[in-house]
Amino acid sequence: MSGTRHRSSRAAMALASSPWLLVATGVVVMVMLLVVALAASRGREPETARPADLPATMALPDLPSSPPSRAPVALPAPGAPQLTPRRSDAPPGPTPSGRPASSAAGRDARPESPPPPSPVTGRYRVMEAWDDGFIGEVLLTNAAAGPRPWTVRLVLPAGSRVASSWVEGAPQGTSRTSDGVFTYTSGVDLDGGASVALRFHLEHDGENTRPSECAVDGAACAGL
Repeated sequence: MSGTRHRSSRAAMALASSPWLLVATGVVVMVMLLVVALAASRGREPETARPADLPATMALPDLPSSPPSRAPVALPAPGAPQLTPRRSDAPPGPTPSGRPASSAAGRDARPESPPPPSPVTGRYRVMEAWDDGFIGEVLLTNAAAGPRPWTVRLVLPAGSRVASSWVEGAPQGTSRTSDGVFTYTSGVDLDGGASVALRFHLEHDGENTRPSECAVDGAACAGL
């Protein structure tokens, strides 16, 4: 009896002196219990229900012994090809003169006639002359019944120039000289049946003292 107590005390002292041995023993015991629990749970699993067996064969519907008849289909009869309708309007007929309208219009077309000449005319003259110049005049006359504007154009000789110009006893107009051409435009219209004088002072250094051209509204002046 004393021997057994000595062995138990020694075992307790060995366990107390080796705590890792106690931990390992506990782990082994827990693993064994886990294995036993898993084995018991697998033994209690119900069997999986299996689907009912399908019949080996299935009855198929009876098929007709002969193919179904087909009803004849009526096809449309071929028709005549579609044609483009012709024009129903008649071609252009002849004009009263017997010629087609297009040719008559082309032959009768004539160029427009030039505008009628201006009723304002001019007469050129030299009023006073000296060695290096003179005073010239263009007398303007309106043959129309109503007032008309006017324009005088002088082509000056080489080496000459218009020093001054003016309308005698009437409102003044505008003048300009470009490339040896002197142009004067009326400031007011000239009354019907009336006359007015455009005068100018022309200086020159050559022998030719007369303008080579004088015109009123495009018509040549008299007296040049």
